[in-house]
Order: sequence, then structure tokens, then C-alpha cells
Amino acid sequence: MYKIGEFSKITSLTVKTLRYYDEQNILKPSYRNEENDYRFYSEEDFKKAELIMLLRKFEFSISEIKDLLINYENTSDLSYFLEEKKKMIEKRIEEEKNLLKKIDLYIKPENREVFMNYTIKTKDIEPILVASIRYKGKYKDVGKYIGKLYKIVKGNANGAPFNCYYDSEYKEEADIELCLPTSKVVSNNDINSRQLPKIKALFTTHIGDYENLNMAYKALLDYAKENKLKCLTPSREIYVKGPGMIFKGNPNKYITEIIIPIEEEE
Repeated sequence: MYKIGEFSKITSLTVKTLRYYDEQNILKPSYRNEENDYRFYSEEDFKKAELIMLLRKFEFSISEIKDLLINYENTSDLSYFLEEKKKMIEKRIEEEKNLLKKIDLYIKPENREVFMNYTIKTKDIEPILVASIRYKGKYKDVGKYIGKLYKIVKGNANGAPFNCYYDSEYKEEADIELCLPTSKVVSNNDINSRQLPKIKALFTTHIGDYENLNMAYKALLDYAKENKLKCLTPSREIYVKGPGMIFKGNPNKYITEIIIPIEEEE
């Protein structure tokens, strides 16, 4: 058995770290003297400490180590966990690469100005027949459903796809209806086929990346406030020109029409 100081030397872990690992139930001493609370570590504890040091070297977090140790039985398990960690790192690298691309774009002076001069119009939006899928999820989840919708509608598509947003504020899990205008009613159990009603709405066009769409919404809401108009739901985002099913195209040339239903404030 090793005293905590001795164990610290042979593991290269400070006494403070060993006490912390004890508190976190990561590495508890095999024996503890109840009278003086002295900790004593065994050979098995040393093997466990070596495993923990290896995991820390590979930048496993404390919570990840805890989770791993619960399910760890032998070295063959370690390979599985390292593969999982590798996938997480690869995903993080990809995210960091995308972030670098955004930074590089912003460094260019011509890309720093994200504000547009939005032309706001009041329009009567006529009724429109659509096939739709309504779901709750993230805004980017639309990609999961758009292919399915086009596959069901086939040659009956009659216009650009759009989303209806039923929440009055931004939400991580939003209430969204993906709509595709159709030339006739499409009967299928996996979709809805209905006519959206005529509405009076504020309308504007956003040209460019979706990341800056918030500026279009700001322009619409500012206009509504100035003209004593009440904004209703659902709002619509019509993707006149956007990424294709395979190729994303140039985001700076995306065209998105935004429609917000309105009524006069009382």
C-alpha cells in the first residue's frame, strides 16, 4: 500500500489532484484510516491512475472520464472509447475549420458590412395551395424534410419552398411548417395538403447568407412599430434562391423573401 505522498510521486499526480479525484469518485484510495483520514493506495489504484493519466493526456474531461470508468472493464474497452473521442475531435476540427472560413471572410473589408437597405412593402398575400410537413426542431433541420417533400409532391411543385414559423420569438426547438406550393392537392399520409388563407402582411427581400437574416426581421419589426402595426404569426421565409440538394452555391447570392402577417394596433 502507498501513502498519498508516495502515490503522488509514482503517479506524478499532485496530492491536491489526488484529493480532488477522490472527491469526484474518479480515483478513491483502497483504504482510508477512519481515525486520521489518511489515504492508502493499492497496486490496482496505480493501474487506474495510469489509465486516468492517459485519458487526461488525450484531453478527456472529468465528466467523460467518470462516464468511461463506469463502463470500463478491460483494455479492449479503451479502444472503443478512444474511437468515440476521435470522432468527437474530428467533428470539432470540422467546426473550427468552418469558423476559420467565416473569420477569413470577415477579414476582407467588403464582407464586413452586413446591413442592407431593406425595402418594406405592405402586401395582400393571396391564398396558396401547399403540401407541407410541420415539425418541432432546430431551424437548420429543414434539410431533413425538404427532400422527402419534393419526392412526394413530384411534378406538382408550383413555386419556391418556404417555412412558416409559428413562434413569436426565437426558440432552440421551434414550431416550423415546411411548405411547397403545388398545382393540385397531393394526397399522402406523410404530408398535409391545404390552402393557406389570404393575409395582409409586411414584405421584404433579403439577399445573402442566412446568418444575416435577423437584419431583415429587424427592419420589418422597426417598420411595424413606426407604423403602429401588430405583427402576427406564422411568418414566412420563401427561399427564392438558396442552396441546392447537393451544391450549396454562393451564399452571397441567396434570395429570401420574408413575409410577416400584420393587423393595425388598437
